[in-house]
Amino acid sequence: MIKKLFLLSLVASQLMVSCSSDDSPETDPTTDPTKELTLEEQIANILKQPYASLSPADQKIKLEAEANEMLVQLDKTKKSSAIEAIENLNNLLIQSSVDIFNGKSNNGIEEALTVSGAYGIYTWNNTQKIWLKTASSTDLKFVFPAKKGQTTNNSVFTVKSTSSDIKFLSIDTYGEWEWNSTTGQYTQVTPDLNDWFYLPTSADAVLTIDNGQVATFNLTAKYANGKEVPTDLTYKVTLNDGYTWEMSSTKAVQNTAKADLTYNGKNLISFTGGSNTEVDKLIGNDELGQYRGKANGLFTLLDNFVILADMNLATDAADRIALEKNVPYPAYNSQTYYTDINTYHKKIAEGKAAAFNKNIKLILVSKKDGTKIADIVQHAEKENNNYPSEIEYYNAVNYLKFNDKTEVEMGAYFSTGFNTFQTKFNEFTASFQK
Repeated sequence: MIKKLFLLSLVASQLMVSCSSDDSPETDPTTDPTKELTLEEQIANILKQPYASLSPADQKIKLEAEANEMLVQLDKTKKSSAIEAIENLNNLLIQSSVDIFNGKSNNGIEEALTVSGAYGIYTWNNTQKIWLKTASSTDLKFVFPAKKGQTTNNSVFTVKSTSSDIKFLSIDTYGEWEWNSTTGQYTQVTPDLNDWFYLPTSADAVLTIDNGQVATFNLTAKYANGKEVPTDLTYKVTLNDGYTWEMSSTKAVQNTAKADLTYNGKNLISFTGGSNTEVDKLIGNDELGQYRGKANGLFTLLDNFVILADMNLATDAADRIALEKNVPYPAYNSQTYYTDINTYHKKIAEGKAAAFNKNIKLILVSKKDGTKIADIVQHAEKENNNYPSEIEYYNAVNYLKFNDKTEVEMGAYFSTGFNTFQTKFNEFTASFQK
């Protein structure tokens, strides 16, 4: 991509020269020192210049070169044995659902960490492609293969938690909905079946592969006035190969949330959101001082970039709740189910992107000279699956909208891993606005 962008910038510069005044002095290509530079040397020359002095095309070249370190670091996470095992566990839970609530809910890793008093040992049966449950009054455990396609169960995910006195309602089995042609709306014909469970004050999980610990998960929570939403929450994932992902939130007059992804102690991504005061402290008075008082969210990407955010988290949470209510899940027994479910997925993704663009205003800024490089916007896009399916899935995808109005998917510069972490952070912060 660097070569393509560089060639585009050269073409643009040549066009500008050819369209300039006849009175302009001609440049002898044989004496032009830039003609002697290699591609790498020309890029290095661009990197020495501040963003403010570069054309939009050259800004993209510099952005890609500086962002390459993050792309490399985030792509390394794909080679982590712990992350590979976590992804495989998630895939197996999708392939064959389990119910840690003793009903019919489809539950996964997050449910295992955020509820208390649910027990059972679930072992993956590769022949039947299902989870086999063994009753337990003390453990919540998943035994499964660490890699996709592997047949031996060599990984174990174990969770232990301490209960609070806060009970929450969980829908165990969703009721059925049918289309009412008279009213032109879906109508619920059978009620939801509900269960009550306790929320944890702490939860600790360990992931092992071949009897060796590869990751730990830790959650702590504090509650007030009997409410389900914690006033303080911390969540930390530590991988033995050097990566740590940590999130925390405090619910107060101004809700704040923080998150950090580090590798061997070096910060790769950090998020701070919800408070102008906290963000102003981080901005300081250097090159970014011009943005003080204008942002309530700050994302730091390595040592080169920051993303400044003007976020209305309360409105965003309300819009997402309204989206779920206004776009009901289609009835399974409908003759047009596949068309309906595809439309549902598309509308949900479009609604999420619209809510993001309305409520979450993000700009990418050079940390070194304070120059705005691009806005960050979202578009709903259809997933490209490698398997035949009548069901289509859609995602809200981040795009960089540059100063010349062109747009490029953000993952092209910062790896798709950034989208994953940013989405998790958005969901995390939104949950505290309820």
